[in-house]
Parts: sequence; structure tokens; C-alpha cells
Amino acid sequence: MATTGAMEAKELDLVGKVELRIALTDSDARLESILNTYLPPLLLKLASDFISVRNKVISICQHINTRVKAPNIRLPVASLLKQYKDNKNALVRHFDILYVQQGLSRLSVSERLELLPTLVKGIHKNFQESTRHTSSLFNMLLKLLHSMTLPPRGSADDSALRDTLGFVDEIEDAQFIADWIGKLIVFSPNPPSKRLPGLTTEDCSFLQLYDKNDTWLPGIAGGMNIVDTKVVAVRFLASGAFTDTERFLPALFASSDTNSRLADIGDDMMKRAISAVSLEDDLVLAQLFGIYLGTRGTHGSLPARAPLQVKLLALLCKSQRATSYTTENVQIVQEGLTSSMQTGINTWTVAAQGREASKLRTQIFAYTNWIARVSDLADIDLVAPKIVTHLRDYIESQGWPVFHEQTSGQRNEGPSLRSLGYESIGVLARSSAVKLVLDENLDLLRWLFDSLAADSLGGDVSLSIEQALSSVLGAFGGDLSPEITESLERLLLHNMQRRLGDDEGAGLKVVRSTRFTAVRYANRCLPFWNVKARWINVLALGSGASEHREILDEGRKGLDPYWYRILNPVKSGFTGAGALQQARYRLPRLVDLLEQFFGESSVWNSIRSPDIPLPMSDAYGPAVTFCCNVLYSECLSQTSPTIDDEWDRHLSTMIANDETSRQTVRDHLHAMTEEHGTASHPETLLRVAFTGMAAIENKNAASCSDSLLQLCSLSADVSVRGIVPRIALLRDSVLSSDKNVREASSRLFGILGSHSDCPQEKLQKTLKDFDTICTDWREAVGFGYLQIHGAMLATACYWSRRAFRAQATILPTEEMNAERTVELDLEILNRSQDKTLLDAATLCMTELSISGIITPKSLASKHDFADLVESLAKSAREGNENAIKALGSFGMQSDEDFAEGAILRQILDTLFKLHEVREPAVQFTVGEALSNAAVGWLSKALIAALDVDTRPPTTPPRKSSLLWVLDRILEDCKTTKPALRQASVIWLLCLVQFCGHLPTVQGRLRECQVAFKGFLADRESLNQETASRGLSLVYEKGDRELKDDLVRDLVGSFTGSSVNMSGSISAETQLFEPGALPTGDGSITTYRDIMSLAAEVGNPSLVYKFMSLAANNAIWSSRAAFGRFGLSNILSDSSVDGYLAENPKLYPALFRYRFDPNTNVRNSMNEIWAALVREPTATIDQHFDNIMNDLLKNILGKEWRTRQACCAAIADLVQSRPAAKYEKYIGQIWILTFKVCDDIKESVRTAAMALARVLVGILTRGLEAGDSSTKSAGTMLEHVLPFLLSPSGLESSAQDVQSFSLSAILQIIKKSNKTVLRPFVPDLVGRLILLLSSLEPEGIEYIRLRAEQYGVTGQQIDDARLSGVRGSPMLEAIERCLDFMDEVSMQDLRRPLENAITTGLGLPSRVGGSRVLVSLSTRHSFSFKPQADYFLKLARKQVLDRNETVSASYSAACGYLARLASNGEILKLVEYCRRLYFDSDDERHRVVAGEIVFSVSKYATDRFNALAADILPFVFLAKQDSYERAKVPFQDTWSEIVGGSRTVLLYMQEIVQLAMQYLDSPRWSLKHTAAFAIAEAINSTGGEISDAAAQVIWPGLDKAVDGKAWEGKEKILQAFIKFVRAENIVTQDETTRARIQADADILADTVCSKRIVLRESKRKNPAYCQHALSCLAEYVELRDSIHLAAEVYEVTTPIIKDLLAGPEEMDLDMQPGDLPSKTMKEDTLANAQAALLKSINPQGQTNEDLSSHLSLVLALTIRTLSENGSRTVHNAIYEAEKSLFQKVEKWLNGQSVSEGLEVVLTQYVQTLSKSQDQVEQTRIKAAEAAATLASLSGRSEHVRGALIDWISSAITHERSVPVQQSLDRARRAIPDM
Repeated sequence: MATTGAMEAKELDLVGKVELRIALTDSDARLESILNTYLPPLLLKLASDFISVRNKVISICQHINTRVKAPNIRLPVASLLKQYKDNKNALVRHFDILYVQQGLSRLSVSERLELLPTLVKGIHKNFQESTRHTSSLFNMLLKLLHSMTLPPRGSADDSALRDTLGFVDEIEDAQFIADWIGKLIVFSPNPPSKRLPGLTTEDCSFLQLYDKNDTWLPGIAGGMNIVDTKVVAVRFLASGAFTDTERFLPALFASSDTNSRLADIGDDMMKRAISAVSLEDDLVLAQLFGIYLGTRGTHGSLPARAPLQVKLLALLCKSQRATSYTTENVQIVQEGLTSSMQTGINTWTVAAQGREASKLRTQIFAYTNWIARVSDLADIDLVAPKIVTHLRDYIESQGWPVFHEQTSGQRNEGPSLRSLGYESIGVLARSSAVKLVLDENLDLLRWLFDSLAADSLGGDVSLSIEQALSSVLGAFGGDLSPEITESLERLLLHNMQRRLGDDEGAGLKVVRSTRFTAVRYANRCLPFWNVKARWINVLALGSGASEHREILDEGRKGLDPYWYRILNPVKSGFTGAGALQQARYRLPRLVDLLEQFFGESSVWNSIRSPDIPLPMSDAYGPAVTFCCNVLYSECLSQTSPTIDDEWDRHLSTMIANDETSRQTVRDHLHAMTEEHGTASHPETLLRVAFTGMAAIENKNAASCSDSLLQLCSLSADVSVRGIVPRIALLRDSVLSSDKNVREASSRLFGILGSHSDCPQEKLQKTLKDFDTICTDWREAVGFGYLQIHGAMLATACYWSRRAFRAQATILPTEEMNAERTVELDLEILNRSQDKTLLDAATLCMTELSISGIITPKSLASKHDFADLVESLAKSAREGNENAIKALGSFGMQSDEDFAEGAILRQILDTLFKLHEVREPAVQFTVGEALSNAAVGWLSKALIAALDVDTRPPTTPPRKSSLLWVLDRILEDCKTTKPALRQASVIWLLCLVQFCGHLPTVQGRLRECQVAFKGFLADRESLNQETASRGLSLVYEKGDRELKDDLVRDLVGSFTGSSVNMSGSISAETQLFEPGALPTGDGSITTYRDIMSLAAEVGNPSLVYKFMSLAANNAIWSSRAAFGRFGLSNILSDSSVDGYLAENPKLYPALFRYRFDPNTNVRNSMNEIWAALVREPTATIDQHFDNIMNDLLKNILGKEWRTRQACCAAIADLVQSRPAAKYEKYIGQIWILTFKVCDDIKESVRTAAMALARVLVGILTRGLEAGDSSTKSAGTMLEHVLPFLLSPSGLESSAQDVQSFSLSAILQIIKKSNKTVLRPFVPDLVGRLILLLSSLEPEGIEYIRLRAEQYGVTGQQIDDARLSGVRGSPMLEAIERCLDFMDEVSMQDLRRPLENAITTGLGLPSRVGGSRVLVSLSTRHSFSFKPQADYFLKLARKQVLDRNETVSASYSAACGYLARLASNGEILKLVEYCRRLYFDSDDERHRVVAGEIVFSVSKYATDRFNALAADILPFVFLAKQDSYERAKVPFQDTWSEIVGGSRTVLLYMQEIVQLAMQYLDSPRWSLKHTAAFAIAEAINSTGGEISDAAAQVIWPGLDKAVDGKAWEGKEKILQAFIKFVRAENIVTQDETTRARIQADADILADTVCSKRIVLRESKRKNPAYCQHALSCLAEYVELRDSIHLAAEVYEVTTPIIKDLLAGPEEMDLDMQPGDLPSKTMKEDTLANAQAALLKSINPQGQTNEDLSSHLSLVLALTIRTLSENGSRTVHNAIYEAEKSLFQKVEKWLNGQSVSEGLEVVLTQYVQTLSKSQDQVEQTRIKAAEAAATLASLSGRSEHVRGALIDWISSAITHERSVPVQQSLDRARRAIPDM
């Protein structure tokens, strides 16, 4: 205990000694020294174990606190701070902090900054120990930052700053400070709820120093400005003290701040920080979500503000991991789309209104789309249903389906957000189809359809709904359950039946059709075999022309299996995809199809009579056709044609021409009929097709008739008998106006009429009707010819089918009737001139002859058969194909005899002569006729002619006819006559096609092959195609040896240098097209022409040259023919593999030919390549080097075709191969490409440019991926960029080259990363700026110089050019280049940018340079700041450009540059503007000066304010400029900077001094401006001018008002009067007045002011005189202490008299012939009279003097009133008299009026009577003057009496009530005597 007491005593003794030392100090300096030594150890005693010691120290501290209040006493802050860091005792720390806070502000700046490392060291640990103390430390850190000058970004000092502050070793400290700076950015002082968005209650308390409310009050000691503090803190954060990772969140907060000073720095930091942070890191994502949503609880943080939330969502949209935060994501959508009134959760978010709320919700929708696109399936299934629910609620809250603006909140943004909502629903629904879409009720899909039908907003909203429905389409790609399928079918059928205007209840009123979308869903969601879907397609076609085309097209696609497969391709990526999809492609079952289309529930089932209109007639024909095609496909299930774009046509062709297929269908139909009887599907189809053909108003009767005819021709008699009884209904179709319907119906009539079950009564009646119609053929006109045509053809078809069925058992009566038909046909054929009847007769001849009713023998007895043949030949030579067929059918029935004159020989010769008809279609008909005549019914051309269920009839036997015809054709194939050659190859093709199955042709196939090969080199593409098809047929029908020989010949011809396929050449051989080689009087075409030309010029070598040219053409033509009509199939045969494997040189050549310019060659080679190369990728890889070497070798070849093909081939080759494959060739490719870009042939240049585009695309993709393995990305750029920027690129005169070069540069810049492109950026920026002008049309300058001729101004054109520059993609590229720059490259940019700015000629380049400076100043301020002074000086030189647009652009650039420039350079800029303004004689220079100053004030406001004292006086003066354009920018500057007019008082002395410098200027404009400035300064004082201000103003004002009158000088004089008035107000104070009166200077100024106003009143300028007199009147009224009546009388009397005397007597400064206007005269007279009356001052005068003055003025006044009746003058006089009477009354002060004064006042009463003839206003003023005089009348009986008399008289004659009232008041004011 004794020891403890001793220790306590010892400690107390030590403390006491310190206390004594402190108490004995007698000066502040001594106290400061003592405290520096003892205060830290004294505070350590607070950690003593003894409470007495601690209490003693506390008491000493209290004493110290009272002693150190003086701010000059410095405390040992550094020691105390270090002690705080080292000591753990809370009490010691508390006092340490107190004294550190108190002493910090007393240190010098350098001393404060020395504390910074100590202050930040271990601060994160201090926070764990005491948050309150750390709060104070952080607050002190912020204060130190205000004093800290940060080193330049990227400098060595900047890089060392992190080490200096100790952050290298203490990373936690750096992170702690960065975090709290971030919190400071989002902090707002004194939050009402004690918490803020992003900040908890504890965070707010920390930054507020725990409820210290004056922390952020800058006016309080120790308080700071929150905005300035945030700015310095963010700048500190951007320094090298922190890493990008540490800056990330604070940079994010700053970039979203509304203060641009913070946002600019934040954006710059974010560009660097974003790459340092992984957005897939859970820790980072947790922070982002926590900031966005806030933390729950009463003390948690609120959700972030809307701008920050937008930024956060933009980051989350880059993170796939973020999509796994399902709870948070749902909450984001819920709180972002639901108002605070509904949820009560996110008040800060929803409080954001207008654009902020719109941006936030737009970003939320973008985030939902991101979630839908990248989320895992499990995550999306969790969040999608909830998010979609919120989205639907949001849309419905806006009003659904009718949009309500008052509900949506934002009138403009509501619809756009609604659109985004629909789109997001669609994307989410597709991503989570099982959860959202594929429910049994299809609720969401039904809601979307209802929205599409009934949403009241059209335009973009309806498009968004359609887009959402399109997105949902993908959900139905799989195999749907029966329940979902049934629901979908019902939904789609319902939407197909909706009509506009339908009211479905529950607010659903259809305003938009949903049919198109329903059809799309049917085609994409339901399998092809679904009959409901196909019925929907039929419904789409049902409205016909009234329906939208897109719906009709979609309906047709749904009935086409090829288009269905195109719309629903096989989906890869899951097992069994192909099998599943093939199941979808299956055709519908015919039984289901018939039931749906034509069953009991169908709209067509009720049609029983042809007289009833057919519902949906436009869809009936397609429905029948589709059912028939399905039927045929079922029949041909094993051999059905491949599903392609012409599937239906191929199917029909196969059935019509292929004998095997026809028989297969017949057997299948017969089996179906035997199995089902009359209820079979074929009979049902026959019935419905018959109904469609016979129905009235059926637009598709032709298709129905075609379907019915084909079906009947394939059906057995037992199948057809169901429709045979309805044969009479065919009558109208036979007599139809439609030719196709007539012909089909006629054949049907023959089929049904010849049926054994046909009712004879109906048949005979119909035949009789037809006979009656035909008999009257001579009297027929118009439509009658068409009816005869049908009746004749129907009758002939009946007899021919009757003959087919009965054959040799035709009854005699039938023969007689058939004979009648033949006679009628021959009669019409011989006598009629009508083409329709002749056509009918010819068709009848064909029908009757093929059936054997007409034969040459049967006609020989009655008709000359030769004449008949000649008649038909004549029609045939005219191209009548029916006549040709008739000749062929006659040949079938002729006996085989080739002797001259024989019938068959005659017919064949006639057919061979038809080669002269130059129509290929006709020659194919001739070939068919030759085949028929040669072999009869053995010809496959007659397969479809037998359309009844029976065997073919017999014809005369044939032995050598086919051989004779074949020999004749093969011989003709060798001819050189073009027409015969073409006809021969077509005939040979027909013969091989229709008779190739016969032994005669089989034995001659080799000869046919040779003949066809001879046509492969023919010039005519038709001959080539025909020969190709013929070779294909020969190949199909030949043996293996023949096939191999053909292949060898073809490949040898292709790869060889010569062509061995052409035939022999004769004199008539045509080698060139007519006109291809003109000679002036014709052209070279045949071999004979070449020989003749060679003989004429004496140069036989011409023959060889032309033949070489012709051979070359033949080579290309033959190669084009290779792919036609199946030659590629020959090459793809299995036996070819071995042969081609031995000849790999084929591949390089074949690959190049695939890109030949000739379309025929190109298409052919592609077909061969596809057939020959089974695995293209492997083949190209195997022969890659050979192919590439071949292309590089030939790209500069002699043939332009080769060069062009090589360019295209290389482009294709490099695109489809990895870079490593062609890496060694890349340099050579670039070089050769650039060479070919300058080719003489335009098409070659185009191909080379295309190759260049491909190469650029490869380069940009490599740059984008950061891949430089293909040699070096930098090296590639060195090759490419100079070329693109050269005269061959952007500077090229060719528009397409310019466009390519620009596009290439933009792609390179867009796709490059900063590492690769940065070395090129400085030069690239300079070049792009210079090239901006090269892209402008050359004639723009010409148009600008002559703008007035086009009704516009040059400035308007320049504005348009400027707008083009701002939106230029090149400028965007420049901006991106600038984004890649760092501090080093910024230094390198200096010279190229300077060169571009100084040497650029065109407006775009000049303006572009200024835009770059603006961008550098705003977006790259940190790195550009060291260059700001230099470029500000450079921009200063550009502002005087002759083009005003360029000048304005650089003026604005100066403003932006001033943000970063030093104060000295800004002052130089201001001084430059002053020189421009004051020293230049050019008015435009003053405008430029104003624009520069305004730009600085607008874009660098803080810098302007800092130098306001140096700039504002100049601005104030210049804004008084009389030149409007020069004045406006200075006025705008003043308005931008100055808060009120009182600001002028702050700079009054500077303004006046500046103005006085130019009051003596020899330039009148400057002199006037200076004078106006002084006047405006006075006007801005607000009516009171202090003594000091008056002394400043007076010298300038005196100088300004001096001199002769000039336009506008009256403003100076009016300001002078205001100055006098303000001075008068000041002198109202008695003390001030005594001081002023004792001041000789002020008295002198008063004398001067009197002299000035009198002098100015004597000016003779009429425009100025009126204002001077007005000022004189005001002046004499203000100066009531002096007497000016005599002087004023002397000044005004001559003026008044002159004005009253007339303008010719006025002594005024006027030009000869000028007269003052009436208004000016009246104003001058009024002001002179007013000044005269107001100048009378009774004070200090005797009665006599006053009476004398009044008398003089009275005389002049009476004259004025008498001689001038102007109300302006009268009003002025009465107002002045009123003032005069008031002065007199005041002067009398209750005394009686003297006799002399009484007389004068009585006379003044008489002046009032002059008002009787004036307007009402004047009379009122006279009455008011009388009221004033009335108070005087009590002192004078005479005055009283005169006044009463005048008032009484005036009231008696006055009619105006207001005047009467005024007079009455005056009368009542008269006192009683």
C-alpha cells in the first residue's frame, strides 16, 4: 500500500510540475513551446492506474483548453497523432484526437500533408477499435485532401504515391479508405431518416461525425463543403495511391453521380477498373446486389438511387453468374416495376420520376432479357414464373387491355416501357417454356394473344407483342402432350375466327387481327400431320383478296410440306432430333384430312347444289389439291418424289409421265375402292372436287377441275361411278369462259359420258345441246365462239373415250354420230377464220385420231388427206402446237411407208420442216409428235392420253419407222445451220426420252452420245442444256462401258486445253452472236465472214486469231454445260472415284471455276463440285496448298475471268479455314490483293475489293480476340492502315472504294483492343481528322458559295455540314481511338493533332479537330491535362477562321480546354479576347471574342468564377455593344455567371476604369459601348448609390455624357438623371446632407450636373432634343434646392416658339428636306413645356419674383395650349401645373396669397378651360390639377371664384362619368371662405 501511495504521489508531483510550467507561461509563444514538449506525455498520464492522477490531468487539460483558444498557438499535432496510433488506451486516444482536431487547421499546408502517411497508417485497425475515433480520423483525412496537390496522372510521383502512403504494405488501409470514399460519394448531409441509399444508419453517423450537424456546413469553423470534398476525394482515389480493384465500387458510385465534376472522373476510373474486377466473383456480385437492394432492417441501408441502379444493372448484364441469384433478381424486378405506394419498400427508387424512372425500368427489362438468355435451366425455371407475374402485373397496372395514361404515370415513356415488358415476357417464356407456357390451359399464350387482339396501343407496342409471341414459338418445338395440343388447337382456331370490333366481354374488344400469328403458330407449333393446323391454313386462304398478303402466304406455306420443313428445320443438340423432326414432317392421314375439311362439321359439308354459293371459295381449290397430293403420296409411299420447293409439280409430273407411277396409283385406288366401296376416300375426293368445279362463283374452279380430271384418269370405272349421274352438271363448265376449265371439263365429259353407268337420257340431252351449239357456228360471235369451242371438244372427247372403251364394238348409230362430229370439225377447219374455232377443230382432230375414229383411210373416200395435212402444217409453221400434235396423231394411224408421196412420209417431212420455227417449246412438241408417229402407243409421250380404265387401242404396225426417224435426226445434228441444229438436238432428246426403252434406240445410244457431245460446245445455252440432258438420259439407259467412256470424255474436255466436243466447221458455221464484232456496216458472225474480212485487209492471220477467240468462247460454253440437266450425276457415279483419284489436278481448276464470272459456268461447276466431292472440307484440306498456289499464280493472269475468279476463290478459301492454315500465304495475299484492286477491269476491281473486305474481316476478328498469332496483329495493321488511308482507299475518287475503306477502318477500330491499336492511335487520329473533308461531296463548297440561288443561306448549309460531322462514323472511330490512349500516347498525339488542326482545309476536318479537343477535355481530362495549355494556345489561333462555323467550333473548344488549362493560360485567353474586341476594326472579331468568353463561362464555369474579377468587367462592358451579334454572347455570359444586378457593385471600379479607357477612343463603336457600360452600371445599382460609388462613377459619367449628340446618347443622359436621383435619395439623411454640403467636391459636382443638363437641353438634334428636355424636366424636379427657372426659360422658350411657329422656322440640326415627325414634335413640345413649368421653385423667392416667373411661363403656356391641340402636350402641361400648384401650396405654408400672385393664379385657372375639347384622359388631368389648386383657393377669393365658375361650367357640359367624378372631387376640395 505504501508503494502504491508513493507511486500515486510521484505521478501527481510530475503532473503538478507540468501544470506549474504551463501556469507560469506569460506568452503564447512560450505556451506553444511548453505544450510541444509536455502535452503528449501529459496525456499519457490519462492511462494512469490512479483516478486522482487522471482527474488531475483532465483538470489541467481544461486549463489548457482555455489557454489555446487563440488560433496562433500551434499544438504538437504530429506527436499527438503518432501517440494515438501507438497507444491503445481509450481515454488517451480521446484527448489525442481532440487536440489533433483542434491543432490541424493551425498547421501550414506542408506540415499538414506530412501527417498524411501517419494518419492513414493502420486506419482499418483503428476502425475495429473505435468507430468514433476513426470517424474523426477520416474527417481529418478529407480536410488534408483539400490541401493536397496530386501529381500528374501516370508520372513517377503518382506511381510512388501508394508506397509513400504505406498502402503497399497495408493493403487493408487502402481498401478501407477507398470504401469510405465510395460511401462519401453517395452520402448527403443530415439525412431525414438517419440512413441513405447505399448507407446504413451507422455509415451516415460515421460520415456525420456521429450527429455533429455542423460537419458539412462550410460557413462554420471546421465545416466542409460536401461537393468540393467529394471532388477532391475522388481525385485522390483516381491517383496512383489506389489500384483499379480498390477503385471499382467508388468509381461506380462517382460515375452515376448527377454532378458532372464527379461523373467525369468516375467514368474515367471505371474504364480502367472494370477490367480489373471479375463480375463472376460471388463477393463482387454480393456487394453489387447489396448496394442495389439495400439491407433490410430499421438501421440498414436503403436501396441505391435510380442512376446508380441503372449503372449496377448494366454491370450485372455482363455477368452470367449474376443470373444465379434468383431471389435478388426477382426482388429487382418486383421493386423496379411496382410503385412505392403498393409495396412500401423502395421509396428511393420509385421516387425517381421522369427520365430516371424510365431509364431504370428500361435497364430492368434489359436485365430480364439477359437472365433469360444466359441463365441455367434450373435458375430460369425458378425466377421466370415470378418475374413474368410481375411483368404482367406491371402491364396490367398501366391499364389492360386499354392503356390509361393517368395510371401509367409517364405519357411518353409508358408505351415504350409497355413494349419492353411484352418483349421481356416473350424471352422469359421461351427460356422457361415448361413452367410458363406448356400448361394445359396455355394461360400465358392466351394472354398474349388477347393482348395482341385488344391492346389499345398500336405501333411499337403491337410489334412488341408480336415479337413476344414469336419468342414463345420456340417453346413448342418439341413433342406436345395431347392435352396441350388440344388446347393449342382451340386457341388458334378461336383467334382465326376473331373479327375486328368483336366485343368478347371483360374489356376485350378486338382492335387488331390475330390471324397471321395464329397461322404462324399452326405452321410452327403443330406437326404437319395435324389436320387442325392444316385447316387453319385453309381458313387463312378463305378470305381471298380481302386478306393481308402475309396471311395468304403463310397459309400457302402451311399446305406445302417443303415450306413446312423450311419453317421447322431439324434441330440438333439432342438425341433423336432427326427422328422426332421427321415424325413432325409426316403428311396427314387422308381420312383425317377429309373429315376435317369436308366432314359433317365442315362449312363445306352443307353444299349439295351447285347453285348455292361456295363458302370460302378461295380456299376450296387449295384444299382439294392438297388432299389429292396427300392421296397420291400415300399411293406412292415408296417412290414419292423428294420434298422440295416444287414437290407438288414433281408429283403431278410423275403421275402424268411415269408409267410405273401411274399404274401404282391406279392399283392403290382400285384396292381402296374394293375395300371401302362407295365410302372410299377416292370417291369422297371425286365428289368434293366435282362440287368445287361445278359450284358457282368458285374462283378455283380450274384447280378443282384439274384435280378431278387427274383423279378420274387414274381411277377405275367402279370408283368413278359415284359422280357419273351428275354428268349434266358438267355442261356449264364445258361452256365456261375459262379455257383451262373448258378443256379439263371436256375430258371429264368424255370419261364420265363413256362410262357404262352413265344415264343415257342426260347424256343424249347434253350431247344434243352441244350439237345445237356447234351447228350454229357460222352465226356465233364473242362468247359464242368459246361455247362452241367447249361443245366441240367435249363431243370429240366423248367419242374418243367411247372408242377407247368400246374399241371395235362401236354401234352403227354411234358411228353415224361420230361421223357427224368429224364432218363438222373438217368444215370448221377448212372454212372458219376464227382462231378459237380452229383451235377447237385441231384439238378434236387429235382426240379423234389417237382413238382411231379418224384415220387416213377413213378420210380418203370423202376428203383430200394431203390438203388436210397441208392445212395443219400451215398452222404448225405459225407455232400452233395443237396442229403439230394432230399431225403426230395422224402419223400414228398411217401405214408404214416411206416412199415419196406416202402418207407417213408426207407427215414426217412436214414435221422435219418445222425446224424453221424459232421457238424451243414448239420443237419439243415436234419431237413428241415424231416419237408418236414413229412408234404409236409405244411412245411414252402418250402415257397420259389414255385416261380411261382400258387397254391402249391398236395402231398400224411399225418396223423401221423409228430407225428412219433416228437416222434422219442424227444426220441433222451434224448440220451447221443454227435453227436445224437446235431443233435436231431437241428432237433427239425427245426420241431418247420417249423411245429410249425400245431396242432400236438402245442399239444406237453411242451415236446419240456422240451427237449430244457435239452440242456441249455450242454457243446456244439451250443447245448445251439439251445436250447435257440428253447425255444424262443416254448415261441412264446405257451399259457400264458406255458410262465409263462418257466420263473420260467429259473430264478430259474439262481439264484439257483444247475442246474436242464441237462439230465440224463450214462456211455457214456461226461463230459469234450478231453484233458481237461490229464492222461498221454489219458484224462478223460466220466462218465465211472471217474469211472475207481477212481477204479484204490482206492479212490471213486474222482467220487464226478469230478462230482462237471463237474456240476460247467454246471452251467456256462447254464447261458451262457440264452441270446442266444431270451431267453432275454422271461424274458422281461410283465408277468415277477411281478415275478421278488418279487426276488430283482437277481439284484446283474445279475449285477456281466454281467462282467464274459467268453464271452458267459457276452454277455448273458448283453442281459438279457438289456431286464429285463428297467431303468438301477434307478434300480442300488435303489439296489446300495446291489450290492456294494455283490461285495466287493465276490472280495476275492475262484473262480477266481468271483474275476475278481467283479473287472470289481466295476470299472463300480463307474464310472457311483456320488462320494457321494460310498463315504463310497472308503477306502474299495482301500484296496481290492491293495490286488487283487497281485492275483495268471494273468487275475484277470489284472482286478484289470484296477480297479485301474479307481480309479486313479476318483481321478485325483476330484483333477482337486479341489473337496475333497470324504473324503479328501490329504488323498486319502496318500493311492495312496505310492502304486504307491512301489515295487508293479513303481518298479514292470512287465512291464504293471510299465506302469500303471507311467501313474497314471503322471495323478495325471497333474490334481492336487497346494494346494492339494504341501505337497507331496518334497518327490514325490525325489522318482521320484530315480525311473527314475527303468524304464530303465535292460540290458542297460550290453550292455554299451560291447558296442564295438555292433559297438557303451559307450558314444553313454549314449547319447541315456540321451536323453531318457530328454524326459521322469517322468521328465515332476517332472517339474510340481516343479511348485507347494513355499518358504516353497522349504525348505522341500532340504533333499529329496539331498538324491536322493547322493544315486541315475543309470544314469537316476543321470542325473535327475542334470536336477532338472537346472530347479530350471532357472524356480524357486526366491524361490530357498536361497538354491543355498548349492546345488552348493552338485553338486560340483557329478562332479567326473565315468560316463562322469553324470559328464557333474552336471557340467552344476553348471553353472546354479552359477546364484543364492553368489560370495563367486562361488569363492569356481573356487578354486575347480583349485585344480582339478593342484593337480590331473587324466587327466579326468582336463576335468571336464574345463566343470564346461565353464558351469559357458555359463549359468551365468553376474556372471562370475563380477569375471573375479579371473577366466580368470586360464582359459587362462588351455586352453593351451596339452590334447585336457581338452583344449577344456577352449578354449570355453575364446571364450564365451573374446571379443579380447588384453584382455590378462588386466590380464597379473596374468597370468604370475600363470604360474610361475607351471613352476617348477614335472608334465611335467603342466610345459608345463604353458610355453605355457606365449608363448600365448606374442602372444596375438599384436606385441607391453610396458616396464611394458616386465618386467612382462621376468622372466616367461626366466624360460619357460630354460631346455632341449621337444615336443612343439619351440612354447616357437618362442614366445621368438616375445618378442624380440616387444622389438625392442619399442626401435625404440630414447628417449625410450636412456632410455633402460641406464637401466642396460634391458641390462642384452639383454645379457640373446643372451645367450638363442645361448644355444637353440646348442640343439641336431633333431625335435627341426630346429626350434631353425630358431629362431636364426630371432634373429640375429633383433639384428643389436650386433655382433654375431663368436658365430653363432661356433654354425652352426658343424651342417652344420654334415648334409653335412651324418646322420651317425651327433652328434644329436637320438635313435639308428633313422634317421632324409629328410625334417627335409633340414629345419635344410637351417635354419643353413640362420642364418650363417644373423649373419654377417658390422656395426662397419673394412674391414679386414668383409672380413674375409665373407670369412669363403662363403666357407661353397659354399660347401653347391655344396653338397646339395635341393631347400629349396638354397632358404634360396639366401634370406639370399640378406639380407647380403643390409647390406653391407648400411654399405658402398657410399664408394668404398676395395680390400679384392671386392675379396670376386666377389666370392659371383659365388654362384649365383649354381641356374642354380634349380627350377624356386630358380632361381628368385638368380636373386633378384643379383639385390641387383648390386647396390654394381658400386663401384667395378671386382664385376661388374663378375655380368654382370653371368647375361648375365644366360639370354642366361634361358627359363622361369619370371626368364628372374628378371635377366633383375638385369642387369638394374648395374650402369655404
